[in-house]
Amino acid sequence: MLDKKGSVLTYVSSGCVKTTEGELPSRLKLILDNLQEVIMQYHPDQVAIEQVFVNINPKSTLLLGQARGAAICAAVLHNLECAEYTALQIKQAVVGNGHAKKEQVQEMVMRILSLTSSPSADAADALACAICHAHGGLGLGKISTAGYRMKRGRLV
Repeated sequence: MLDKKGSVLTYVSSGCVKTTEGELPSRLKLILDNLQEVIMQYHPDQVAIEQVFVNINPKSTLLLGQARGAAICAAVLHNLECAEYTALQIKQAVVGNGHAKKEQVQEMVMRILSLTSSPSADAADALACAICHAHGGLGLGKISTAGYRMKRGRLV
């Protein structure tokens, strides 16, 4: 979670929701409940979420999509605007290269937010998505990407 005052981004919080083994409905409820707690604790104005891409394992893609659905529901239940970005858009905004490696994203997140240590890969991905949104996404940056499309990791 980030705060933006003018062009200055400040780190607020980050973390990961871990689910246990069990049935999918109970795991999705855990995600929804945990994210609602975060929303009630920090009172964000907007939410940014990474879009699902189809990877090698269709089952993993489907499960990730369902987890995203729980996250989107948490935002919508609290009347928060929810922006979605592709991995290419996020990497382009944070690193300047839409095909950057995870380690490069972690390093740039650490530098942009003046963190004293590198966030975990998952936390860095979430913070990078927030940075993308803040630096020109659909809301905080006040620059709409509607009507544009991605080409080689850039909006055109």
